[in-house]
Amino acid sequence: MHSPALAPDSASRVPATPSTPAPRRPGQGSALTGIVLTVLACACFCLLDTGSKYAGALLPLLMALWLRYMLQSVFTVGWGVYQYGAGVFRTTHPRFQMARAALFCSSNACAMMSLRYLPLAEFTAVVAMTPLAMTLVAALWLKQPVSPLRWVLVAMGFLGTVVIIRPGGANFSGGALVWPLLQLAANTAYQIVSSQMAGKERPVTTQIYTSLLALVLTSASLPWFWQMPSTMALWLAALAMGVGSTIGHLMLLKAYEHAKPATISPFLYSQIPFAVFSGWLLYGHIPDHWAVLGMISIAVGGALSAWLTVRESR
Repeated sequence: MHSPALAPDSASRVPATPSTPAPRRPGQGSALTGIVLTVLACACFCLLDTGSKYAGALLPLLMALWLRYMLQSVFTVGWGVYQYGAGVFRTTHPRFQMARAALFCSSNACAMMSLRYLPLAEFTAVVAMTPLAMTLVAALWLKQPVSPLRWVLVAMGFLGTVVIIRPGGANFSGGALVWPLLQLAANTAYQIVSSQMAGKERPVTTQIYTSLLALVLTSASLPWFWQMPSTMALWLAALAMGVGSTIGHLMLLKAYEHAKPATISPFLYSQIPFAVFSGWLLYGHIPDHWAVLGMISIAVGGALSAWLTVRESR
């Protein structure tokens, strides 16, 4: 599961220039449109993870990541220049962009390693723990107040994760436990850094720099890991990674222009049933009853957390 590049209200605080159309203020459009765009974005993210699982199993890790970033950079830069012209490259926080790109690469690398051990549905459910993990970080690191009910929801999510990746379970091995947890930690740090920069950069600009810097970082390894896809299936997997990531993130950014985060957040969990369907269709995998119980626990905890956000903001 994935989240937008920056907090959704960031676009509203980026000054418009005469050559750049002012972005729509978040939450000022149709809530239904925002929800539909969110569900479609989750379908794209499922496409990304499906391609990553296939390509990551047959290509060297860094080669698979390079293919994703290369395609993602082409699509994202093309869309950004088309929408905003050369001004889309203007940034005032290059150090932030570099740090965010490094966390992005780390999260993606751990995700690909996780997908070598875990089926799509189980992996997606673990990634869905990110919003709840951010609550934990906000309390312990950022010293933000957290209500007792939120702690219950965090515990519910972690319990669901333990049930999915359980010692002695059908999918358990060292890598099946370590890599998803590392991915969860890296993705949480990535989202925390992004949220701290909300309103200081245009979201599309951040998307472009994250893609380009990630491409540069992985390009340095190509002399040792170069291996072009040898089959049409691998090329299709690479295309799925690039297209799924680019379109998914852009759709999510547009979704936040139409609806508020609290409206959208519960629908981010629609990626879990997409992953269940994709895993069954391509790999014949059906989660066992324990894994389903863990997914429900995570999804319910996340949805209740979104509802609590709405209640506390009133």
